[in-house]
Amino acid sequence: MIFVAESAKSKIDEIRSSEHMPEDYFVRVSVVSGGCSGLSYKLDFDNESKPNDQVFEDNGVKVVVDLKSFLYLFNTTLEFTGGLDGKGFSFNNPNATRSCGCGESFAV
Repeated sequence: MIFVAESAKSKIDEIRSSEHMPEDYFVRVSVVSGGCSGLSYKLDFDNESKPNDQVFEDNGVKVVVDLKSFLYLFNTTLEFTGGLDGKGFSFNNPNATRSCGCGESFAV
């Protein structure tokens, strides 16, 4: 399962509204090679499902993850922090053994 914190849900709803995004768009989360710790998170809006996608809905937000990425993201919570010292979207990933200072990459 991929969880969506209330803070992330609010920001996702705000982006959808400001971009006039159709209802069939969902949040796609993936893990790609790169970053100072080896793996990086990728977050997009998408409206096309692929074979082997894992589909979750939490807090009213549909989240889709490819199977390979899901192995790294199991039980992760998508969060959003705003304000002057906020990072934007972030991932609270219990599978990460370390992450870089900026929080955008991790290792398992």
